[in-house]
Parts: sequence; structure tokens; C-alpha cells
Amino acid sequence: LKTLLFFNFTESWPSRGEIIFRDIVLRYTQYGVSVLKQVNFKINPQEKVGIVGRTGSGKSTLLIALLRIVELSQGKILVDGVDIHSIGLRLLRSRIAVIPQEPVLFLGTVRSNLDPYNESDDFAIWKALAAVHLDVIIRPMQGGLNAVVVQNGRNFSLGQRQLFCIARAILNKSCIIVLDEATAAMDADTDQMIQSAILKNFARCTVLTIAHRLNTIIDSDRILFMDAGHVAEFDKPLTLMNNPQSMFSMMVNQTGPESARKLRQFAEEKLAREIAAEKK
Repeated sequence: LKTLLFFNFTESWPSRGEIIFRDIVLRYTQYGVSVLKQVNFKINPQEKVGIVGRTGSGKSTLLIALLRIVELSQGKILVDGVDIHSIGLRLLRSRIAVIPQEPVLFLGTVRSNLDPYNESDDFAIWKALAAVHLDVIIRPMQGGLNAVVVQNGRNFSLGQRQLFCIARAILNKSCIIVLDEATAAMDADTDQMIQSAILKNFARCTVLTIAHRLNTIIDSDRILFMDAGHVAEFDKPLTLMNNPQSMFSMMVNQTGPESARKLRQFAEEKLAREIAAEKK
């Protein structure tokens, strides 16, 4: 019975995408400097959170902690109420989809890159490819889903490799998505295509976006601002922008008057959409 309950739990976990960091301290070495220092926050199911901060602030270390790449020195991380320390590494990492800054494709086939454990049928794979408009690229290729992917995916453009990673996340049905500066090296058209694919396909997922470019996270539900390993601010973008003492507000202003105006406009439009949706 215990084995059956565990199987049912692992099959469905996580189903909501709630993330809680509780009193987190993380050091890269046992006696090293704390990179995360008493970090506490709660991310609600399906919430879209932009994580920002200057270089070395600890924003990427949050992902390292969530994936248990480095074990915590103190505290606990709960995902849907479960301490991730009690979850096997393979299971944990298979349930959190990461779309990295440098998209990774391996020598093999389209199918093996999207479905390495051969768990999905052709229909599901084509559906995931269609969701990111890659089906029109793959169908004409010799072999279709069995078409060759060369080492590092060099027979696809950088933007296409990024879309592969998004399709992989769609196929995996992860309810927690982490984008680590996922559009930092993209041209404007590809950037827009990727943002559109994320918005459309992960609407019911918890999405964490670690970014330097503020335009990629200005329409987030909340902004988590990291500073020197601490959570300095965690609130709605417009709320932070309306506070002249806010670190996020200062960062927005440092982009220049025209850019700051556009960012504020995006934040105001998002708030207006939220108010309109609540009235329906």
C-alpha cells in the first residue's frame, strides 16, 4: 500500500506549482561565504515571477537551490507542500522544466532530443512542435521526427534550439517552468516568437524568469529583486515602479527615459487587463 501511495504521489507531483523558500542559506563550499542569506518567499500556483538583480546578487543561485545542484546549508524548499530534499534528484529535476540561456541539443534525432525516455507518441511530439511553430521546419526534413540532430544542434539556429527547449517542456507537462535569461542572445523577431510561445503554452504553469532585460519580465505578476543574497523586494511591477526608493524602480530608470516610459506603459496595461478580468 505504501508503495502504491508513493507511486500515485510521484505520478501527480507537483500538480499546482506552489514554491516556498523557508529560511534558506546556501554556500558553495562548507565554510564558504553564504550566497543566499535567510531567503524567504512564497510563489503561488500558476504565478509568473520575474527574478532580477545585479550580477552576483544570487538570482541564478535560486535555480541552483531549487534543482539541488548544491545542497542547502540551512532551511527548506517546499514544492506543493513537499520538502524537495525528500525527493530523488532524477524525479525532482524531471518535474521542473528549465529553459537555459544556452539551449542544449544532443547528437541524435529530433525525437530523442524531445523525448529522451521514449514516453510520448508521435501525435504528442508533433503537437508540441506545432505549439512553437517548429513543425514546419521538421516535417520537410528527411526522417521527420527521426531526422538527425548534429552535436550541439548546430544544424538548427539559436532561436530554433531555444524553441526545441520550450517544446521539450510542453511535452514533459511540467507545471513549473524556469527561464534562465532565455532570450538574452536573441534577435527581436525570435525574442517575440519565444515570448509568445511561453505566454500561450505556460499560462497554467508557475513560471520563474531570471533575466537582465527588463522587457522580458515587466508583465510578470510579481518581481523578486535579489540583492547581495537577500530578497530586497517582492511585489507587483507597477507597485515597485511607483516607489522612487525601490531598487527595481531605480533599475528601470537607469534604462533611460524612453525605455522607462515603455516599461511603465507595459506595467500599466497589464494592471488594466487584470482589473478588467476581475470585473468579468
